[in-house]
Amino acid sequence: MRTFRAGLLVGCLLVALCPPVHAAPRPSPRDVAKAREAVRERSKELAATSAKLATAQSRLARLTADVERLIEAYNGEMVRLRNAEHASSQARARLAAADAQVEETRQDVALLATETYGGWGTMEPIIGMIVDQSGADGALHRAGVLGQLSGERAAILARLRDAQEVAAILRTQAVNAEAAQQAAAESASRAKLAAEEAVAAQRRETRVLRTREHRLQERVDAARTRAELLARRRAAAASAAGLVSGGSAMGDVAANWALTQLGKPYVWAADGPDTYDCSGLTMRAWERVGVRLDHWTGTQWTSGPHVPLDQLRRGDLLFFAYNTSDPSTIHHVGIYVGRGLMVHAPQTGDVVRVASIWRGDLVGATRPR
Repeated sequence: MRTFRAGLLVGCLLVALCPPVHAAPRPSPRDVAKAREAVRERSKELAATSAKLATAQSRLARLTADVERLIEAYNGEMVRLRNAEHASSQARARLAAADAQVEETRQDVALLATETYGGWGTMEPIIGMIVDQSGADGALHRAGVLGQLSGERAAILARLRDAQEVAAILRTQAVNAEAAQQAAAESASRAKLAAEEAVAAQRRETRVLRTREHRLQERVDAARTRAELLARRRAAAASAAGLVSGGSAMGDVAANWALTQLGKPYVWAADGPDTYDCSGLTMRAWERVGVRLDHWTGTQWTSGPHVPLDQLRRGDLLFFAYNTSDPSTIHHVGIYVGRGLMVHAPQTGDVVRVASIWRGDLVGATRPR
């Protein structure tokens, strides 16, 4: 009985102390209006922030394109310099051979003078008349002098004259080749300085833009739902997972090798193995299958047939230009890896990575051979 009474007492106390549970109140019209206003404000913030982000990214893209143009100009000057150095070296070699021929012929003339006239001094006036006369009158005079000599002796003197004329021509060519090499070296030096200054400016501005871009992206992402973010990440992961495929085609080999370089830093004018610029990466990728490309978008664009964008194959080179109707303004190149994606070395401060090929400055594609 006591136990029953005690339990009854406790129950009464609990009823007295605990407030009754009621259903949650319905939101008032004012609450609904405030919620709708919050949604509108959030949407406005998302739109404004997205616009700022797009502006920052556009500025960064223009900055990158400017730097790429200067870097590729330097790469082109280096190709021209190497060609000029080769031409100059060949010209010097030809001149050396011609000078050696002149000296050898001089020895023959000296021997002729010793045997016939008792020394070089007595032959010098005759040789002078033969090798130094010019014009029609000079030619007739040389012919008259040579006619007075025996056939063998005349032939020796004629060889000397011919060797001297050849050497004179080659000396002029060598001087011109040296001048061309010097001009190419100076042009390459100016291009390098311009590229270095542009890269330094890009580094400074990129740091500022990247920081701003990061903050803006965080605000944009905060305005998106978690489901949207997850969907975007899943799509990116699925695309990356399906990139590597087998195949024996040269383009497959080049594309698959390029994918092994992901994450390596961009360094302008670099061509591996630890760092790359855009044309350095594509050059090395096609080198894997025995196709030699210059380290320059200018000649990589003409390294094979141009391919319609709806007929792209893995390994094709994709080019980007300031003016999509003018290939001379090409400033960037990537290598197609399938599914509308490419591997490329983007810019200073970035790394080799996968990106969409669908940019506004896409000018076309080439299939190297």
